[in-house]
Amino acid sequence: MKTSQEGRSPRFDNAYFINGTAYAGKSTMVKLLAEKHDGVACGENYHNALLPELDKKEFPGLTYTRDLADWHDFIRRTPDEYEAWIDRTSRECETLELRILEGLREQEKPVFVDTNISLETLRRVALQGHVLIMLAGPEVSVRRFFERPDRDKQFLYQLIMEEPDPDFALENFRQCLMRINTQERYERFLHSGFPVLLRDEGRTIEQTLALAEKAFGLI
Repeated sequence: MKTSQEGRSPRFDNAYFINGTAYAGKSTMVKLLAEKHDGVACGENYHNALLPELDKKEFPGLTYTRDLADWHDFIRRTPDEYEAWIDRTSRECETLELRILEGLREQEKPVFVDTNISLETLRRVALQGHVLIMLAGPEVSVRRFFERPDRDKQFLYQLIMEEPDPDFALENFRQCLMRINTQERYERFLHSGFPVLLRDEGRTIEQTLALAEKAFGLI
């Protein structure tokens, strides 16, 4: 069944979008929802499949890391530079995500998306009840960044430790993370009008999954 938002028909009837902050459990929910409901999982950074073919003039944010000669330059950026790169890259990711999802529109299966698509665009392209916001507190994303064992984050930590002044480099990078995990950004998600799931350390993954299913009307 199709509904109308702001006078326009949604574009992606079969897609369920999860947006929000880091460490809220978005990628885990996308994976589990797809498994349980025989769907397609568009996991974290799924748009990277298109990265090798991107034109750096059209996608300077995404191709910055693809073409980076010295990764120490990545961690040496100022908070202003880091924030500008994140915002630009998020807009570029949205372009690629919409391109990929266009190709999945005719899928008979539901598509679950860990998305960078902006709140404004989601209001236009998603069906009512097909967007969920998952949030962890702003301090969590900064404090836990290097706690994850994934290779990318440990690689960045090693680069920081190789700097002439590791303490300064680490503090600078923390300031970069703080810049993109502000209370203002958090509040924007919290008051977006979409259903919100807050991170709760006392809740099991199974309980969170049930809440996500309820928000999407899948149970």
